[in-house]
Amino acid sequence: MSRSGVRRSTRTVDNTGLIPILARKVREVESAAQRGKVVPSNRTKFLVVALLMREERARIKSDTELSDGERAEQLKRLDGIAGILAQTAARDTSLITLLESDAAVSPVAQRLRREYLMDAGIEVEHEEEPQEAAVVSPFATGFPFSPGAAEKQVMPQSVKARQLANPFLAPDFSAAAASKPASRGRLTSWELLGPLYRAFEYGSGGTVASMQLPEAPKIDRISPPGHELMHHQARFIAAVAAGHRSFLLADEPGLGKTAQSLLAASVSDSYPLLAVVPNVVKMNWAREVEIWTPHRRATVIQGDGANLDAFADVVIVNYDVLDRHLAWLGTLGFKGMVVDEAHFIKNMQSQRSKNVLALAERIRRFAPGGEPLMMALTGTPLINDVDDFRAIWQYLGWIDGDKPTPALMAKLEDTGLTPADFGFFAEAREAVIDMGIVRRKKVDVAADLPAKRVVDLPVELDDDLGRSIRQAEAELGKRLVTRYRRSAAGAMGSGYDTSDGPNPELMRLVAKAELEESKASSTGENVFTMVRKIGQAKAGLAADYAAQLARSVGKVVFFAKHIDVMDQAEEALAKAGLRTVSIRGDQSAAFRQTQIDGFNTDPDVAVAVCSLSAAGVGLNLQAASNVVLAELSWTAAEQTQAIDRVHRIGQAEPVTAWRIIAAQTIDSKIAELIDSKQGLAARALDGSDAEIGSGDSVQLEALVSLLEKALS
Repeated sequence: MSRSGVRRSTRTVDNTGLIPILARKVREVESAAQRGKVVPSNRTKFLVVALLMREERARIKSDTELSDGERAEQLKRLDGIAGILAQTAARDTSLITLLESDAAVSPVAQRLRREYLMDAGIEVEHEEEPQEAAVVSPFATGFPFSPGAAEKQVMPQSVKARQLANPFLAPDFSAAAASKPASRGRLTSWELLGPLYRAFEYGSGGTVASMQLPEAPKIDRISPPGHELMHHQARFIAAVAAGHRSFLLADEPGLGKTAQSLLAASVSDSYPLLAVVPNVVKMNWAREVEIWTPHRRATVIQGDGANLDAFADVVIVNYDVLDRHLAWLGTLGFKGMVVDEAHFIKNMQSQRSKNVLALAERIRRFAPGGEPLMMALTGTPLINDVDDFRAIWQYLGWIDGDKPTPALMAKLEDTGLTPADFGFFAEAREAVIDMGIVRRKKVDVAADLPAKRVVDLPVELDDDLGRSIRQAEAELGKRLVTRYRRSAAGAMGSGYDTSDGPNPELMRLVAKAELEESKASSTGENVFTMVRKIGQAKAGLAADYAAQLARSVGKVVFFAKHIDVMDQAEEALAKAGLRTVSIRGDQSAAFRQTQIDGFNTDPDVAVAVCSLSAAGVGLNLQAASNVVLAELSWTAAEQTQAIDRVHRIGQAEPVTAWRIIAAQTIDSKIAELIDSKQGLAARALDGSDAEIGSGDSVQLEALVSLLEKALS
């Protein structure tokens, strides 16, 4: 953008003119970036500073009235501003694209530019006032809404800000090239979907349905330190790096599908990335973004998206709220899309499937640069029959309604066969697999995996019970603070130095007194009743995840501490159509053995719902290799013993324990403390160098942590 019509009234090197204003404004943005999130107004400020800095540099270089010394001095000051811009962009990488010289400028930025010039004493000839950029209406996007769906659409404020801040303006779809009609070939007149489904239904004589993948690089240059890729993961990432852009990633649970999809987006630069996921794992997706791509930001859409960060690199939405966000999601310019647990869309007639498929088609057609990264993740692409493939293939762009798309048709033509020819089914199956089906089982990659591992799944308790839990935590924290301050002011506090802040020993004494009272009293809110409420709040989410695992990999062992949590889980699993057995403390030895035998030998029994204390020892449940820990134990040993009911001699597969953690509650601290206690046994018995925590109980340390948080 040229600065036409500008006449300078002054030219001062020191504290007047444009350069000091730019320096002051860039420092404001730098300070905001140091505090954390850069809000849209500061993004616009950053853009205008970069724009005016380039204009001022060009003017100084061409100004013949300046002496060499004056020119050098002013260019040096601009270099300082450029350095601050670069450092700020390095802190918040989403700002980097705003430094590009060809960046368009929104009307808001145009007005801010005029304001800076006028503040600098630079007269600007009258220009036509820029019109406000039209915020895309939810009802004017061309999205194929179902009847009544348009009324549900919301437009979060952050999305409006993104549309007004370059380069995140709503993309111009008017120039999207129309797809070329496929040329007629040998198979044009054939009905092909039926034969393709039958090709998978008949199988292939034991050959795994997985495409050929490149060999893994010898050196892992992709994953962050401390989180190295396993061999099977590296091979998938290598396929993406080689240019493949659509995948049905059907690895079994526990093989790191989430990490693979995030790193795939990283190596293919598929940002912004949209992830459509089940509610139970959406917080885990945000956590995995931080772990595997720490230079990228994730935002989770909750409800109507009031807290959404539309400038984030990865946008995570669960199936349940997707319908109200379709309009703006279709205009954000995603370069990649992931559908987790893709068997959720197997019913083509469900509104959930229609929403996902319509959004995917929009992303595939209008992604900036073309050819977006499209991934479907599921350990069970087939649940009822082979026709369950239809929705996933449609989402991935392999079929269009009742016919293959040109890419798949070309592969089928290359076979030289028709459905009437011998050998067509085997060749057609391979053609579809080559489109991007990747399937690995635990037993196939056992060498990659540790024999036993614990995976945390953070969940958000966003209902009324979740809010009451957080309120109860706050009240308990206040009670501890009151007790601490009374102790510090009384005779007990005389022996403890609190001049430099809270005294650790005094905090421990206060927490110990609270703990003793809690153990002695059966009424009122305390750490034990709070943990029980957390278990009740997690029960449905934990059962939901156990059901997903059971459908993906077979038998699952579900552990809980409290009977009411077990009851909730069994009811939820029954509604999901899964048979369960129950192992509790009030059962006779004979009845308990019938439950164990039923789980180990009856193929129709999917889940064993077990009491953490009653089933934690002396049982053999090795028919499963996946464990769900719905509630946390107070001891590391109890957790280990529960997992070892599955991880026993004779277990042929690596064992994964999925620990459900209530985010932003004391549950997270308890999990951390349990892990620290594991270090004691590892150091004392296994020769490990693992760090160990204090000798205090988990309950006591949890209360100390709560008190410390409340005091700060």
